[in-house]
Amino acid sequence: MVRHHGTIIALALLAALSSAVQAGADTGIHVVMNQATVLKLARPADTVVVGDPEIADAVVKDSKTVVLTGKGFGVTNIVIMDADGSAIVDDHVLVSRSVANTVRVYRRAAVQTLSCSPFCETSQKTDAEKKSDTEIGGN
Repeated sequence: MVRHHGTIIALALLAALSSAVQAGADTGIHVVMNQATVLKLARPADTVVVGDPEIADAVVKDSKTVVLTGKGFGVTNIVIMDADGSAIVDDHVLVSRSVANTVRVYRRAAVQTLSCSPFCETSQKTDAEKKSDTEIGGN
């Protein structure tokens, strides 16, 4: 009977730990390269700062709406403050490549990205994508 309770407690702890890890893994704002996401704010913004403007760009549409666009791969941050200097948003921004309807073909050191919607054709590469492919040994 004692072993049974120990197993149940261990499983409960494992489930709780798993939930905590999953919740922590989904922090920040995720933006896909060359796409935008709208940030609706709780109160009017006065100042918007992006840590690395080569990774993401923020445009203020109105005092409560900011449009965040992914420009390069990586992680940066965004800070949005009100007129009193209090933070409305202070979060990480993760910009990644879109994997929907795309195929990456690796031939030795060459990398080719195809956009398949519905037919597979060579996709347009931004400067950030070209730089990334060159750094990992592509062309």
